[in-house]
Amino acid sequence: QVQLAESGGGLVQAGGSLRLSCAASGRTSYVWTMGWFRQAPGKEREFVGAISWADRSTYYADSVEGRFTISGDSAKNTVYLQMDSLKPEDTAMYYCVASTNRYVDVTVAAYDYWGQGTQVTVSS
Repeated sequence: QVQLAESGGGLVQAGGSLRLSCAASGRTSYVWTMGWFRQAPGKEREFVGAISWADRSTYYADSVEGRFTISGDSAKNTVYLQMDSLKPEDTAMYYCVASTNRYVDVTVAAYDYWGQGTQVTVSS
């Protein structure tokens, strides 16, 4: 069992920045990848980005690449999402995810553990 706790969400104006954090606890020795999904009202949950602890490689959705940066500390099983140049369309509930898979995957089914989410709202 792995528990994930997100923090750092809030209200920000377009063009602003936020930094989300996610700490994993429990049986973290099985966790190899961590990342983020988001879900806006009325829309499906979508992949944002993730990092693999195997080689610290990262992968981003096209919609956020160049604006968001994922980093982490594998020893602490903690991942961060630095969000810059935020747009109103980034408004969503952001969920931290973790997987026993060794490599990054963009599908919901690939992730074994999910946090409760932290709300990000970007005003125009």
